[in-house]
Amino acid sequence: MQIASTNICKLMGRSQELSEFKRGTVIGCHLCYKSICEISLLLNIPRSTVSGIITKCKQLGTTTTQPRNDRAGSMHAEAHSVQKSPTVCRVNS
Repeated sequence: MQIASTNICKLMGRSQELSEFKRGTVIGCHLCYKSICEISLLLNIPRSTVSGIITKCKQLGTTTTQPRNDRAGSMHAEAHSVQKSPTVCRVNS
């Protein structure tokens, strides 16, 4: 087997995700009884990433990315639920 010569972390940066193909390759190697270290060296992916992919696949049964929590959207909805002109309560005295 040939080892990739480029470091995937330098190419991708921290904010990008692995492709579906790359995640499937990790799972395929895991199913062929490769260790996390072997998969990491073979695909030139950090061990923590390999471990995370395998763990998520075992928990969820899939390698597809799951939707993220849209906190900004929920905060936006709360802002619109406030009345535009609030009424003032008077106390009768």
